[in-house]
Amino acid sequence: MNLTISVLAFAAKLISGASVRWIECQPDTCQRVYFANHTSHLDALVLWSSLPKEVRELTRPVAAKDYWDKGPLRRYISKTFNAILIDRTEIKVHQSPVDLMLREMGAHFSIIVFPEGGRGSDDEMGEFKSGLYYIAKKRPDLELVPVYLDNMNRVLPRGEFLPVPLLSCITIGAPIWLDAGESKAHFLQRARDAVRRLKDL
Repeated sequence: MNLTISVLAFAAKLISGASVRWIECQPDTCQRVYFANHTSHLDALVLWSSLPKEVRELTRPVAAKDYWDKGPLRRYISKTFNAILIDRTEIKVHQSPVDLMLREMGAHFSIIVFPEGGRGSDDEMGEFKSGLYYIAKKRPDLELVPVYLDNMNRVLPRGEFLPVPLLSCITIGAPIWLDAGESKAHFLQRARDAVRRLKDL
């Protein structure tokens, strides 16, 4: 399995040509929520594979079950990078995606999430869904780390199955936390701005 993970990580980095910049933040094995813009089905895999090995081993991407559970190859890949698959078609109050993520994180794992929900474009991010806010509220100890993925939508364009090797850039910024008394709307806008600012750095 370790060999498969190494090969998968190498292949993802090769296809995306991703360069990684850490801005006011350094790799760490502490529990974190990496939250990023979402433009490609490869976003989770490429971001995960770009983390240092010791961080990657403790980081689980959150991905859509309806995509990554379809077909033996996708299921194998999602199992290999230890993804937390969210069923977007059957969301129940007593078993919300946030509760599932926090349970799967336990006291050791970090996660990668995409607060927009669906894929947007490189030009403009969609509004953030409320999940990130409730994660921050239920686990105020977690570092919330913004990430901007640039050019990923051209590596695997919408509707395509095979990736196109291109150069992309991953920028990882300074952690944020939910402020005491901060409203959901204000926090989500602040989190979205934290990701968007990384585009111009």
